[in-house]
Amino acid sequence: MKRVKDFTYSNEKEPHVMRAKMILKAHPEVKQLMGRNPYTFLVILAAVGFQIVAAWFLKDQSWWWVVGAAWCLGAIASHTLFVTIHEATHNLLFKKRELNLIAGMIANIPSLFPTSVSFARYHVKHHAFQGTPEYDADLPSYWEAKLIDNSFIGKVLWLLFYPFIQVARTFRIKEVRVMDQWLVLNFVIQIVAVTAIYVFLGPKAIVYMFLSFMFSLGLHPLGARWIQEHYLTTDTDQETFSYYGIMNIPNLYVGYHNEHHDFPAVPWNNLPKLKATADEYYRDLAYHTSYTRLFFRFLFDRKISIFSRMIRDAKGKSAQPNQAERAVSVSKFTS
Repeated sequence: MKRVKDFTYSNEKEPHVMRAKMILKAHPEVKQLMGRNPYTFLVILAAVGFQIVAAWFLKDQSWWWVVGAAWCLGAIASHTLFVTIHEATHNLLFKKRELNLIAGMIANIPSLFPTSVSFARYHVKHHAFQGTPEYDADLPSYWEAKLIDNSFIGKVLWLLFYPFIQVARTFRIKEVRVMDQWLVLNFVIQIVAVTAIYVFLGPKAIVYMFLSFMFSLGLHPLGARWIQEHYLTTDTDQETFSYYGIMNIPNLYVGYHNEHHDFPAVPWNNLPKLKATADEYYRDLAYHTSYTRLFFRFLFDRKISIFSRMIRDAKGKSAQPNQAERAVSVSKFTS
């Protein structure tokens, strides 16, 4: 392992497949935790309903109420819905893939932007090619990391516009089908739903939902989740971190990120059981307990930059063997 000016380059394959094999050998009962949780669909209906009712209540309130409600309540509900889309992406609600896609599109409605179908395609590659720039859209682009680096103002703006930065990353990702009938349906549902919200609830309802979406993924303590999951926030070369804190309750234990990457077939309600069953494999890993503390640490700690991520190629070989090859790699990562 060698640290350089930009990313950290690894000679090793991502750690989750090997740890999962060891856990299954030691604890074959973990297989019983895999499966689906159709009750997650009730969470989707409840959170979508909450956002619509909140938007109705705020339609005649002052703009201060709109912004405050989006920050304090809407962001949490929006993040919960994002987690349910994540569950649907892994087909953890229903047996049929089509039903999971539909569930994800329903959960997508209060976010205004049609993101659930495209997220599903890119997220699967994040699991299969963790840390590989050509396939992992969760990984920052080189231009992105170079532009922001460890600047306080830069990191504030990076979090503020993070949803749009995520979209920009997708243009470098290979082998993803861009358009099909499911993506079209996602767009149609969002256009109809957003139009109905505007007509019946007014512009403040739209602004409330937009701010809820932006806060839930960006400049908000919940935005620290993106730092928590894979940013190198310790002196070790551990590249995936879990979060064990109170926000796991409304966020459906999404903080159990090492556990999720080890076993993507385990639904959210069984992730704490997975950790308890195989605790000897998780207790010595570094983890986070506060999104708020991590949020401010990320902003003010100049040791943490957008470059604080692990890079590898698709075969797990080092992407940085020497300076000459590094120049070629950097060119490739920015495409």
